[in-house]
Amino acid sequence: MDTAHKSKISIIMATFNRSHFIMESLHYIRKQTFTEFECLVIDDGSTDGTRQLLLKIATEDPRIKYFKRSSNYQKGLPGCRNYGLDLAKGDYIVFFDDDDIPHPRLLELAVKNLQNSKFNFCRYGRKVFRGDFVANFNSSTAYEISELPDNVLASMIIGKVPFNSCQILWKRSCFDEIRFNEKLLFAEEWECYTRILIEKHIGVNLEKALYYGRKHANSNTGEFQQRDKIRLASKIHAAELIIDHLKTANNITRTLRKFFIRMAFDLKSKQLLDKILKSTDTGLSENIKYKLGLQFYPIIRPILKYKGKIKSA
Repeated sequence: MDTAHKSKISIIMATFNRSHFIMESLHYIRKQTFTEFECLVIDDGSTDGTRQLLLKIATEDPRIKYFKRSSNYQKGLPGCRNYGLDLAKGDYIVFFDDDDIPHPRLLELAVKNLQNSKFNFCRYGRKVFRGDFVANFNSSTAYEISELPDNVLASMIIGKVPFNSCQILWKRSCFDEIRFNEKLLFAEEWECYTRILIEKHIGVNLEKALYYGRKHANSNTGEFQQRDKIRLASKIHAAELIIDHLKTANNITRTLRKFFIRMAFDLKSKQLLDKILKSTDTGLSENIKYKLGLQFYPIIRPILKYKGKIKSA
């Protein structure tokens, strides 16, 4: 089938020095049962031969398109994705990482539940793996489908319903007025998807693992877990922006308030704590309590952990 002029889905993949992973990812993208797609690979300045590899594969498969990030977009994942969004020709948008593996039927099953429906996006399951990927895909067509509830925004923010950037297929219209914040170098999808969900887009959920995320220390998430200062600062900035979005929408619930206070303690961030306290109706005594609590948290935390162990014993 000639798909060069029939793209229905735009896959946007940012890459930087991942030549040792990206070819495996593209291998499984090319095996998709839904063939009407374009895969826009946006190179953020790789120096490991990625360009040569991608140009070669693009001559073999015109659906794979290589671009070097334009200087009009800032360096980093958000800038690359925004460039991809501005290039995309598809009716649907999905973001894939350059080191992960999609199920061969991912596009087919996700788009099936968006075509001719009221839904604006499709969320599907995600599993993680370490080391070499073992291609043992579940080919069963039996899986549960459900409409995501009205409170999915709060569930996404607190992580109760994970919205990993690569486990959502969006209708293009969701990004008509929205782009990623290019100042964020971590948690950019968390902040971006908050803005989308505030607009009350309706989503469908597929209870089937269709995406496989590779876990390794050199990923953005891995660096955050290792307390990298740049990733930590970006997470705090993203959280502050989300609080602003929620306040503007008059949508800061008690649960969300509690979540951000806890996050401020976990990240040891006075600025985040100040932000959530100022954005909600917090009395003077509570303000003092939380601010003193944060100040003495390094001393209190081991005691609380010890008490928790005793209770669970």
